[in-house]
Amino acid sequence: MKEIRPLVTTDTTLTVPGSKSLTQRALIAAALANGESILQYPLASEDTEYTSQALAAMGITVTPGQEQWRVEGKGGVIATPEQEIFLGNNGTATRFLTSVAALGHGIFTINGDQRMHERPIKPLMEALAGWGVAIRSLHNTGCPPVAIAAKGIKGGKTLLPEGKSSQYLSSLLLVAPYAEQPAELLVAGEVLSKPYVSMTLAVMRDFGLEVTANSELNHFLIPQGCYQARKYAVEGDASSASYFWAAAAVTGGRVTVANVPSPSLQGDAVLVEILARMGCAVERFAAGITVTGSKELRGVEVDMGDCPDVVPTLAVVAGFAKGRTVIKNIAHLRIKECDRLHVMVTELAKLGIRAEEQPDAMIIAGRDGNSPLSGAEIDTYNDHRIAMSFAVAGLMVPGVRIRGEGCVGKSFPDFWKRFELLY
Repeated sequence: MKEIRPLVTTDTTLTVPGSKSLTQRALIAAALANGESILQYPLASEDTEYTSQALAAMGITVTPGQEQWRVEGKGGVIATPEQEIFLGNNGTATRFLTSVAALGHGIFTINGDQRMHERPIKPLMEALAGWGVAIRSLHNTGCPPVAIAAKGIKGGKTLLPEGKSSQYLSSLLLVAPYAEQPAELLVAGEVLSKPYVSMTLAVMRDFGLEVTANSELNHFLIPQGCYQARKYAVEGDASSASYFWAAAAVTGGRVTVANVPSPSLQGDAVLVEILARMGCAVERFAAGITVTGSKELRGVEVDMGDCPDVVPTLAVVAGFAKGRTVIKNIAHLRIKECDRLHVMVTELAKLGIRAEEQPDAMIIAGRDGNSPLSGAEIDTYNDHRIAMSFAVAGLMVPGVRIRGEGCVGKSFPDFWKRFELLY
């Protein structure tokens, strides 16, 4: 258990690990490229280790180094693994590698831990089936484990039945250039987390393939081709940076994250704009972003459909603002590592922060709507973002203790060490 020491204020400059989202996308593109790619400043974490090991099982060599990894791409040739591919609770890798496996020839089984067995993948399965892929959910639940009788992807037109998880869409886009005929992809319903789709398109472009997309990001024409091996630098992770910007916000201090550029490929960098609306000062420069907190934060109403991973961070900050905060369009938080919408409301209440859970929204009473706050043991539900967001609360509320604090290894293995830099 990790007890957080309260902090009066801070004036700190630091860096964060490489973006998890960009690392995983770049790993897939490099693995499908022809030749050796070098990924600079990638994220070394539990999730990216799962991805690397799975690629190795498919015949792709990933050689990690201290600040760069070498990836030996096989031009879209995928070997058949000797055993099932286990990906823990790595939702991104599970969705991405299901499509990569479809490029192979043979039987592939993609599995994960118990929580992954509850996280839906049926829309992706249906879209792959439209491209001629034989795929089934082994428990008939529409969730992993899944089995793919792979014989390549035919291409042509297919429909993704829903856009609630951008990971389905990104998964299909990343492999589509290797289809037997030019691929066309349509998405039914609202596309959530659009910045993650834009990020995927940017990575594909950087590796040499240009997709034609409409402005709503629900219709794509993907040319046939092969990614080009290259050297690729990974931005610092904006989701990881959010906890440090939030620390500046709640303490009235100043924090510079020196390796999340502005502009960034990552939608989660929008958190600094929301913090500015709440009263913080934001300074942007080529390599990083500085947030200076305000003596009086203000509540906001905001649609977070495009950046769900920083909702826990914002929810904690909102508990220390004046006036209520309404966070809308976040039903997709329920299919993350845990039901983050429900969990945030539950754990905030332990501190005395009143929050209301709605089907697709969260309403947080600001400090003027709460009785005095008190410390508590925070359950993390083995979710890295719950642990890191409540660390921020502990800077202001004495006695906050984080249970299962090691879950940060999923995306930010040395989080607690870097968190100490705030003091």
